Amino acid sequence: MRIGMALNYSGGFKETVAELADYEKAGLDIVFVAEAYSFDAVSQMGYIAAKTERVQIASGILPIYSRTPTLLAMTAAGMDFVSDGRFTLGIGTSGPQVIEGFHGVPYTAPIGRTREVIEICRKVWRRERLEHAGRNYNVPLPAGQGTGLGKPLKIINHPVRPRIPIVVAAIGPKNVEMTAELAEGWEPIFYYPEKAAQVWGPSLAAGKARRDPELGELDVIAQATLAIGDDVAGLREFGRPMAALYIGGMGAKGRNFYNDLARRYGYEKEAEQIQDLYLEGKKDEAAALVPAELLENMSLIGSEGFVRDRIAALKESGVTTLNVAPLGRTHEERVRLLERIKELVA
Repeated sequence: MRIGMALNYSGGFKETVAELADYEKAGLDIVFVAEAYSFDAVSQMGYIAAKTERVQIASGILPIYSRTPTLLAMTAAGMDFVSDGRFTLGIGTSGPQVIEGFHGVPYTAPIGRTREVIEICRKVWRRERLEHAGRNYNVPLPAGQGTGLGKPLKIINHPVRPRIPIVVAAIGPKNVEMTAELAEGWEPIFYYPEKAAQVWGPSLAAGKARRDPELGELDVIAQATLAIGDDVAGLREFGRPMAALYIGGMGAKGRNFYNDLARRYGYEKEAEQIQDLYLEGKKDEAAALVPAELLENMSLIGSEGFVRDRIAALKESGVTTLNVAPLGRTHEERVRLLERIKELVA
């Protein structure tokens, strides 16, 4: 099981990257850099590549709507080049609020677009002359569109690798099925290992049945906050506002993927109440209704025995990369937590 973490630079980006060298020495395997509607992730990942030597670097995630498929392929090839083959392309669809609200692009055909993006990226990395005729993307533009002067081209540079790993962030049944079929890795959110098979098992099985053996086993990337001790259980409460934001506020009624996931976990009543309160502006009341059981079992916060049991549950459910957020008061405490989790998963 690999150990990863998402880059959190609330204390300053350069300061965080300087600390990343210590995490790398402590055994960190991969770092994920988010984008959402903050600074772009690519410039930051290039900086990280220059400041580290061993740790893998992943976008976590680049939304497919904000770049053409070819630019995603070029960006991944460029990142793989400057990092000496340490890059993983993490992609996802984000949601209508961000895509239409911040990028001004229609949120259409998310699964079909993702499938075509993956196909186009791999063609580019193999240095094929790019020709793609799909429902969502046509390269070059066909006759009758544009100037008519487009012609098939191949990337000028020789990519470090002809197949850069692709991770897809997905939680919906059809999206997870497509991910299990086509991608090297799958990154769900709010991962509850004991309920994973119930929620995603059929989708994963259907996708894996069509999976090319050359892709290898699917890398399952789970996220969890981390604190180890006999008096740390209260730290789980820090997850309430974020869970309420996603379950209650990341989408409208009937168009909130995270609310749907909470319902599929068996929290139908709570999911509805959290959403109603959040959309009414009652954020604290919404957060108070996030089930304690959900916060507990999505975390690695507790005694060492509790953390060992959670690691066992994660492994049993198929997790191969554990993306942790160490909760320490100081940088030194967070490094020690990373060292300890590396020992516990070994």
